[in-house]
Amino acid sequence: MKITFRLLLSSLALYSLNSYSQEQKPENYTQNIAGSELTIDMVGIPAGEFLMGSPETEDKRLEDEGPQHKVKLDAFWMSSHEITWKLYDLYLQRSLDNVDNPNKPSDVDHDIDAVAGATIPYVDMSLGMGKGDSLPIGNVTPLAASKFCEWLSAKTGHFYRLPTEAEWEYAARAGSQTAYHFGDDPSELGEYAWFMDNSDDHYHKIGQKKPNPWGLYDMYGNVAEWTLDQYLPNAYSKRKKVTENPHEVATDPYPWSLRGGSYYDQAEYLRSASRYGSTENWRMRDPQFPKSLWWNTDAPFVGFRIVRDPTPPSKDDYEKYWGESNPTK
Repeated sequence: MKITFRLLLSSLALYSLNSYSQEQKPENYTQNIAGSELTIDMVGIPAGEFLMGSPETEDKRLEDEGPQHKVKLDAFWMSSHEITWKLYDLYLQRSLDNVDNPNKPSDVDHDIDAVAGATIPYVDMSLGMGKGDSLPIGNVTPLAASKFCEWLSAKTGHFYRLPTEAEWEYAARAGSQTAYHFGDDPSELGEYAWFMDNSDDHYHKIGQKKPNPWGLYDMYGNVAEWTLDQYLPNAYSKRKKVTENPHEVATDPYPWSLRGGSYYDQAEYLRSASRYGSTENWRMRDPQFPKSLWWNTDAPFVGFRIVRDPTPPSKDDYEKYWGESNPTK
């Protein structure tokens, strides 16, 4: 009888937890772009708490992944896939900016004419890997990724931006605390990711591998993904016991934080807690002077995905999310 009662209490507790999580999870939706047939599938990510970083016992762990600390996040949406060349080209060409969208919401007070236009690539920025259907964009700078988010926000009326490091790791973990969302054994990684062992040294069409439990594809591998944060190796050591919605606002162009690893990386760099920062070497072969603010010439393995914030900041704070400090350095 005691066992049955305990099981009942456990079931009720689990039901209560699941109900709470479900209430906190925004509904998935598809973002249409007026005048285009291209869409972006957005996945609702529930509010919650998690341990950010890796334990000292995790294999291949690096010092910048600790100490582990509790992070509390509000709910948000994240794109189910990495942004593709075709999607980014809509922003590059700006041919849809005058297409009327009578049903556009007004979450964002921003005029599309105020969005800076990226330069058209002066060489093949895919470095021969192609820009065909469903291939992820590469060689973009954080400014280029952020300005796409600004353009999409003005275009759609919703507030889009890059994910913070905390949001990215929380979404990648999908409730797990193991090295990967599926466990600690990297031998299973090939089912979920394109990386050094199976990529043949190039990126692949998005969505060909299994998604994580929250419906996000290519969180590991394919192209590494920009986050919103400045890369600070010791950031975690300065945080509180429970940190809410952390964001290391970037004040310098280097290093900028990336997550997820790429087709170019070994399995250890695809772990959920793995972090690394950008370097000026990624623009080494850029013949322009000053070097391009929009394009790298030596980082085809770097792309991005986007998030939508259900509680947009004030207009005065837009620059924290869509701008880049000291971009010419």
